[in-house]
Amino acid sequence: MGRPRLFDLDTAVERALKIFWTHGYGATTPADLVDALGVGKGSFYNTFESKHGIFERALQRYGDDRVAGLALSLSGSGTVRQRLKRYLERFGAPDQAASVRRGCFAANTAAELGGHDPAATKIVRDTFHRMERVFEATFAEAREQGEVDSELDPAAAASLLLATVVGMTVIARVDEPAPYARRIARAFAALL
Repeated sequence: MGRPRLFDLDTAVERALKIFWTHGYGATTPADLVDALGVGKGSFYNTFESKHGIFERALQRYGDDRVAGLALSLSGSGTVRQRLKRYLERFGAPDQAASVRRGCFAANTAAELGGHDPAATKIVRDTFHRMERVFEATFAEAREQGEVDSELDPAAAASLLLATVVGMTVIARVDEPAPYARRIARAFAALL
């Protein structure tokens, strides 16, 4: 019988997520993770098996949280156009500056590991597809409510918005996000 785990698994994954999001996969060492989690190497490897094992869990957690947050943001009050504009403008909100400056963990991972790491690629692809489905449902609602042209293809609009959001998160890493986010939010709302 093995010894019981002396740390909270959810807390450990959350801490690992912050480390990976800050430094990326390649620059994060197992020693960094063991220190951040406050566990011994044996406990770390017995629980997660490897650096990649905890990375996959952290990336999945990020994707789940990102999709849930997106769905919550777009289910608020107001017209679909207003909700989408508010969502996009959040990228330029002062209280979001530090988070936006880190970029999207999924997009960062796609840039670092996409196509070279099948497990990470699959998790990121799944996250983007789930985000796209939330956007698609939002555009379908707008079409049903008569807020947009009845010819609007919700799936195509969702793909465009996903590309816009991912692009914004990448650009925010190297440029001032506030004016850029406001300009994109206004332009996207005008397209509807």
